[in-house]
Amino acid sequence: MNLLIQGIKLVYVFDGEPPELKELTHKSREGVKVKALEKYREARESGEIEEMAKYARQVAKLDEIMVEESKQLLHALGVPVIQAPGEGEAQAAFMARIDKRIYAVASQDYDALLFGTPRLVQNLTLAKKRKLASGAFVPVQPELIELERVLNILQISHDQLISLGILVGTDYNPGGIKGIGQKKALGLVKQYRQPAIIFKSIEKQLKERGVDIEFDWQEIFSLFRNPKVTKDYELKFEKPNYEKIFEILCEEHDFSKERVENALQKLAKQQKAATQSELNRWF
Repeated sequence: MNLLIQGIKLVYVFDGEPPELKELTHKSREGVKVKALEKYREARESGEIEEMAKYARQVAKLDEIMVEESKQLLHALGVPVIQAPGEGEAQAAFMARIDKRIYAVASQDYDALLFGTPRLVQNLTLAKKRKLASGAFVPVQPELIELERVLNILQISHDQLISLGILVGTDYNPGGIKGIGQKKALGLVKQYRQPAIIFKSIEKQLKERGVDIEFDWQEIFSLFRNPKVTKDYELKFEKPNYEKIFEILCEEHDFSKERVENALQKLAKQQKAATQSELNRWF
């Protein structure tokens, strides 16, 4: 609501079915959650409230009911919801690339750049700081990253950027190739230029040490270059349904009535101002 009150037009893209290659990442995250659950139980038994809160955040996970309720709330807010057939980042990047109405992808994930979004906005929040899993707070502010500017500064192509990402690690090959950090990866993609030549040279170097690349780079490259997306989507910005918003938040989920009412009043005021601004354009 805070972003809508500022006059920002939002579109939410939800993940669909992830590629099989992402199963490794999912399994890794599940392992982290299992360990966090054990730590949470230990903290509960010893009565350490702060530790309980810390690990509870790491255990939390979304289920289908939560996702569906989120979509209902967004519809009530008048925010378009797009269901991606595959990766949400890929769908959002595709839309930002072909749809002139869309300015940027807002995400904390750099993968949106590998999927080809022209602009990536990180830290799209009105909050001045963010709480880490450790409980510490860090200052944050919105940051705009432009793909063409990144490529020009690094003096590489988009294909080389994808190759660089694969070398250091993506959700499809966590950890990348051992022994290759960001600086070395950038040097390699600049030296060998073409993806096929880049990875052929690396395979040769690894074989000399008796090591093989543990993933199919071509498959990962293709997932970034030709992801599963849909062109069949609709961006329709509706007027907020204040009664439905109040029902979802306050009646169904016990949100503070006073806080929700205050936010809705601010939203109504912003919507009225926006409507008046549109009318003034005709006079």
